[in-house]
Amino acid sequence: MIILRFIQGFCMALADSVPGVSGGTVAFLMGFYDDFITSLNNIFSRDKEKRKSSWMFLLKIGIGWILAMILAVLILERVFHTHIYAVSSLFIGFIVFAIPVVIYEEKQQFKGKYWNSVFALAGIALVVGISFLTPSGSETAIDASSLDVLMCIRLFVSAAMAISAMVLPGISGSTLLLIFGLYVPVISAIKEVLHFNLEYVPALACFGLGVIFGAVVIVKLIKLVLEKFRSQTMYFIIGLMIGSIWSIIQGPLTLDPPQAAISLSSFNVLFFIIGGVVVGAMQFYKVYAEKKAMKK
Repeated sequence: MIILRFIQGFCMALADSVPGVSGGTVAFLMGFYDDFITSLNNIFSRDKEKRKSSWMFLLKIGIGWILAMILAVLILERVFHTHIYAVSSLFIGFIVFAIPVVIYEEKQQFKGKYWNSVFALAGIALVVGISFLTPSGSETAIDASSLDVLMCIRLFVSAAMAISAMVLPGISGSTLLLIFGLYVPVISAIKEVLHFNLEYVPALACFGLGVIFGAVVIVKLIKLVLEKFRSQTMYFIIGLMIGSIWSIIQGPLTLDPPQAAISLSSFNVLFFIIGGVVVGAMQFYKVYAEKKAMKK
């Protein structure tokens, strides 16, 4: 089970590290989204057993997440910039093939409740609207090492909003950081700390506190709506996922220097198919793990 949680956290971080894709989508596809949200909600529970179980669950997920994020910062960011169209085509394939999987897994929440489609439209509008607010790469150059009170507040608030987006399938926290002009500075700060340049530690500490605050406060709201309004929430999540396709298409515009949005000529069919294969592999693994757990 430790290896399983490590893989789950690893896959989440790879998605969270680049704009356009959410780690929440990975959690949903791999069948541990509800457990993930519940654990985040219970980390400060008054029930000692719930609190202990939640911390153990998140620790296992977190080890994989941290390792993958370090690799992403050191390696994937470079690949993302030099092979943007291939990577974006991969993510589009991931989302396109993931949507029917989510609908199938939650079919009881969709069947006969078609009036909730308005929530799907709201999800699409939200993500597309956010993508229109995303600045070009040239507007994101902020020196995270120059720390003042305003910068601390900006890092804290942006982090809280970004982590809230990361736990929602379909909307990317990295995209929100781009909108706030902090994606490049935060990634650069992490790189500097990994190279033992400790002057960036205070900036990352402010960011980390914002992440904790967002995870504790916003996750409680997410858990509540999943319990009370699951059908509406699932339609909304599908809308977020559909909208994220547009966000990924526009992704190259956020690079520094900006590149053209994805077109039919730059779209990579091979990587699109690979994205579908990844989704299929995750679904197969999920079914296998569930069957194995039932036998025990």
